[in-house]
Amino acid sequence: MMAFCLLAPFGDALAKIVGDAVPLGQLVFLRFAVQVAVLLPLVVATGRTLRHGPRVTWRIALRTVLHIAGIGFMFLSLRYLPLADAIAIAFVMPFVLLLLGWLVLEEEVGPRRLIACAVGFAGTLMVVQPAFEEVGAPALLPLGVALTFALFMLTTRTIAREVDPVSMQAVSGTMALAFLAPLLIFVPHPELAWTGPQPIWSIVLAMGLLGTVSHLLMTWSLRYAPGATLAPMQYFEIPVATFYGWAIFGDLPNGIAAAGIAVTVAAGLYIVMRERATMRASKAAPLPATPPPPPAE
Repeated sequence: MMAFCLLAPFGDALAKIVGDAVPLGQLVFLRFAVQVAVLLPLVVATGRTLRHGPRVTWRIALRTVLHIAGIGFMFLSLRYLPLADAIAIAFVMPFVLLLLGWLVLEEEVGPRRLIACAVGFAGTLMVVQPAFEEVGAPALLPLGVALTFALFMLTTRTIAREVDPVSMQAVSGTMALAFLAPLLIFVPHPELAWTGPQPIWSIVLAMGLLGTVSHLLMTWSLRYAPGATLAPMQYFEIPVATFYGWAIFGDLPNGIAAAGIAVTVAAGLYIVMRERATMRASKAAPLPATPPPPPAE
């Protein structure tokens, strides 16, 4: 998950660079085309299977639709917002994911972590306010990212232990291409148009490769740890995105947005520390004593 936090914002930065030059539908299509081009040969070479039972296949299909929507929302929001702001606003997602893991998967979540996530959500709102004043309604697009990716990660969590991550990503990428291709061919909309090869396509391909690798790493993390444990770690994506935004675009959050990011990161760090303390306490707790057998009659 930490590797995901380092790679995913850089892929988003590349998407921001090319976002105004490539229609949204084509950009998302190429993102998944790279995923299929990388993983499908790997599946064949390693003898993995692409066939799964109906229950798993339908869940992968749902995951794919959520993935398309989440990436689309993010790429669109990056046209209007600085990189750090877009990702910081989207960080209501760990809060939603923590609640979904608690309510749907019955994962153990203590009141302190719930309070800390609420504080992190308040920090996110502090970032939304100046962004909304500057660009209007597009500042809310990262909230769409938050909701779809929370559901995406929850769906991934339900099948990650049953399906090999490489196989799942290859199948998901193929489904995404099958879903997007008819839209690009038959729907007359500027965002679904197709442009010819451009010099920036090398950046698009790099973006697709980073997205493929980062989400593969995220899927592996969900295979081995509960969502409630991993969700707070994603707060590290915010300072990483802030660095990329400054280094590539010269953007730095200021005023209330910077304060909101600080609050969000602090809440995330607190949750991580609470999680580690809870794990240490559970390992150190003595096993309950075995009661003595009843006396023989």
